[in-house]
Amino acid sequence: MLRSPHLYRSLRLFCLAAFAHLSRGEERGEPIEFAFEEHSTPGRPALYEYRPLVRGYVEARAAELEKLADARLAIEELAREPAASIFARAHAGPKPSAETSLFRTIALAVVIDVAETCGGFDWDDRVFDRIYLAVERSLFGERHAYGAVAPLVGLTVGSAVELGHGVRVRAAAAGELAAHWPEAKGLLPPGFGREPERSCVLELERELERGAADAPDAPAELADAVTALRLATPGPIAAGPVLFERLDWRPYGIRPVLPIAATEPPGEPTRVDSFRGQLARDLLERLGAADEDLELGDALDRWELSLFQGEPFRSEQLRQSLCALLGGSDGLFAASLRLCVLLGETGAERTALLTRLRAGTPEPDDVRRGLVEVLVHGDREALIERLDESLLGVSPRPPGYFALRAAGS
Repeated sequence: MLRSPHLYRSLRLFCLAAFAHLSRGEERGEPIEFAFEEHSTPGRPALYEYRPLVRGYVEARAAELEKLADARLAIEELAREPAASIFARAHAGPKPSAETSLFRTIALAVVIDVAETCGGFDWDDRVFDRIYLAVERSLFGERHAYGAVAPLVGLTVGSAVELGHGVRVRAAAAGELAAHWPEAKGLLPPGFGREPERSCVLELERELERGAADAPDAPAELADAVTALRLATPGPIAAGPVLFERLDWRPYGIRPVLPIAATEPPGEPTRVDSFRGQLARDLLERLGAADEDLELGDALDRWELSLFQGEPFRSEQLRQSLCALLGGSDGLFAASLRLCVLLGETGAERTALLTRLRAGTPEPDDVRRGLVEVLVHGDREALIERLDESLLGVSPRPPGYFALRAAGS
């Protein structure tokens, strides 16, 4: 049963007008291109299929379709529906208007779905009715299914790694981005999909309550996930340069990934196993502490910036990061001693680390491990007090991440 007869009528009239306009284009010598695909089954002859590339044909003429009188009426009808407000905020282009967002995420998407199902521009009422009912279920359902996917480079995974709050790392499925976003091919990192360490995606999935007006801040959430992965493993990890959004499994928009997360640091690719995945999950859970602890936030920012810098700027950033993390008003030398106690299991390890630090050339991995331990312990000020007590011989050194995990912390 229809929930909105007026919306049904306006979208149907727009689709009919769009089909007529597109059919005239074919008659003018602008035919739909076809893809020649092979489907092979072991032990059987290969089958070949000509598949019309309807989506690209329609999207290339989106600007023409948006100018149709029936398109304006459909957009006006959509704008009257409170349930469509989240679609009006779609990131459908550079600073899109609400009207353009509604057009591309709903009206144009219906034309594409009907045309793809029909295999061209021969109208079928039953096909339109089926697709329109799916639109109503999306608009008026109790929840929306939101998703954002960004290419991820610099690491491999054996199976999906859950980072919590709907964020995960997984292997990319062949053609999954191009299936919804034909323009994706030109927006992927160089070599993506051709090398194991350039074949993963970072994905965010979230259920949105009915009436939600805004989608999650996917660029910020995925940037935090990249930071957690960089802390958990010293690999050249980066996401982007863009992320692809969907809402109720329809394209919702394309947004840039934050620059610090999208920039590839130098280094050797790494593998994220179950242990490193759990560490990244723990760290992502605790990164919010940097919002309230300005010195911790400064330490994280400076360490991450150091990944992309050469000397002498890299060492200066690392010294400033270490001082903000464990030094405060006591300065860099106090921070160095505290880091040695925090990371060194033996006297020899602590001596070797202090030698590097006193030379003024801390390694990014030293500061990375220090940040991990501080984040895992949670209360930075209390941790500094315990480190000072350990230096004075009053109490044993604080347990490291492995010991805390074993204790169930």
